[in-house]
Amino acid sequence: MSLNAVVRKPVQPVAPERTPQRKLQPVTQPAVRRKPKLAYALVALGGALAIGAAQIALSLAITQDSFTLASLSSQQRELNLKTQALQEELTGVSSPQVLAGNAAGLGMVVAGSPSYLRLSDGAVFGTGVGADWTSTVNPAGVGAVSNSLIVDPPPPPAETEDGTATTEQPAQELPPSITDGLPSPTTH
Repeated sequence: MSLNAVVRKPVQPVAPERTPQRKLQPVTQPAVRRKPKLAYALVALGGALAIGAAQIALSLAITQDSFTLASLSSQQRELNLKTQALQEELTGVSSPQVLAGNAAGLGMVVAGSPSYLRLSDGAVFGTGVGADWTSTVNPAGVGAVSNSLIVDPPPPPAETEDGTATTEQPAQELPPSITDGLPSPTTH
């Protein structure tokens, strides 16, 4: 006598079905808009103006610096040209031809043979004869080679009627460049 056992599942209570509500509802009155705060607007406007002013200031500073740089590079070029001109003038003035001409202008002559003096007893070795007033070297003679770097010295300053000297200097012509060797005439 066996009875089959029946397993029963417990019945769960069923919830009543809800009717779906509409998601759109009519508006009875408009929502109150909040007024924007004036302080926030002023801060935003002030920040934008400050950024614009800073950009303009930086742009002007950069522009001014570029003009200053152009002026300084122009001055540098002028100073380089003056340095080169002075270096070439120094080269011309320190040439042996100019030194020999200046020495001859001061009355110096080239001696024939050297003499030596021994300091311990004052004895003179050599000819012991002084140089005569004729030089064996003539720097401006027939055998001299012309030098285009030699510039004649400027004339002495002119004096005015009251006896003061004027310091006005005429424009000096620059000597030719010697970067490619000594200047020479062109031939055909």
